[in-house]
Amino acid sequence: MFVERIDRARTAMREREVDALLLSVGPDLPWLAGFAALALERLTMLVLTEDGPARLVVPAFEADRVHDPEDLLELIPWQETDDPAALVATALGGAAGGRLAIGDHTWSRFLVALQSELRGSSWTTAGTVLGPLRAIKDDDEIAALGRAGAGVDQIALALQSGEIPLIGRTEVQIAADLRTMILASGHSKVNFTIVASGQNSASPHHDPGDRVVRPNEPVLFDFGGTTAEPDGHPGYCSDTTRMVFTGTPPAEYAEAYEQLRRSQEAGVQAARVGTPAESVDGAARSVLHDAGLGEYFLHRLGHGIGVEAHEDPYLVAGNSEPLVAGNAFSIEPGFYIRGRWGARIEDIVVATADGPRRLNNSSRDLAIVEA
Repeated sequence: MFVERIDRARTAMREREVDALLLSVGPDLPWLAGFAALALERLTMLVLTEDGPARLVVPAFEADRVHDPEDLLELIPWQETDDPAALVATALGGAAGGRLAIGDHTWSRFLVALQSELRGSSWTTAGTVLGPLRAIKDDDEIAALGRAGAGVDQIALALQSGEIPLIGRTEVQIAADLRTMILASGHSKVNFTIVASGQNSASPHHDPGDRVVRPNEPVLFDFGGTTAEPDGHPGYCSDTTRMVFTGTPPAEYAEAYEQLRRSQEAGVQAARVGTPAESVDGAARSVLHDAGLGEYFLHRLGHGIGVEAHEDPYLVAGNSEPLVAGNAFSIEPGFYIRGRWGARIEDIVVATADGPRRLNNSSRDLAIVEA
């Protein structure tokens, strides 16, 4: 797997006239080579040129952490008194002074040191090389995303059935339950848990607080994590949003929610191979616009997902790139009326030759609970 990814990366480098990739912290390194750098002040960096070995500059006392399942990496361990930026420059060989693509998540302190060491080089981001590759998921990646989605679907079912108590508890307390359940569902890490009750549901990225959930109000749940995968394979992310109402919803809210459900379905059905990303956004947005809710849809329709919770492709106006088979992304329209209430429905969807495939399959109806 990793050999094939490195071959694809080198092809993309040649197409974009990039002489070397320099990858440190962030998702690119584990996706490409099966090893995750710790986010420390000590530099770990993969140096990948168009030929020769993939060289990993790594603190010597961390070398034992390197998991190299396909024997890809030539280790360059450095001691505490060494200059790791100089070692990266040496590892570049003839690519030093060329066009270098630095990992998008690399700390600025490392980039500044490298720029000082490699004054004749020009720079771009590694995302220009690896982003399009990571955006097209293979069968194994789609399977991993499916396992992640199934895990959070079980939590959504517990919320919708009233198994998780809501009324009389704080958002923070409920979020703690979600975190525990995410880790128990095959995830190694919790990425986020949004619990937004009452008026807080009108804040798309609300931080759970001490507000107590009351009867007869909406509660927005948006949560996800990263799966635990074996043999050095990177984990894949889950992300879903479901709505619960603690009582009988007013007719106004129920009707708005039905329009939201129609909007989400329109977005999913539009997410077909060959359709421009912005047209998928437009298909969902037009439903809410026609229902008089368009001004309350405050964000893009969706984001790609994989080893990162947010990655290419982005479903947003201005992105005219057509979807291709293997693209995985969220479809998550919402409405947010400040001071009153809000709602969102979110599924992860994969574009396939046979049409869009949902990876979240819990009910998208407005769940009514009295718990």
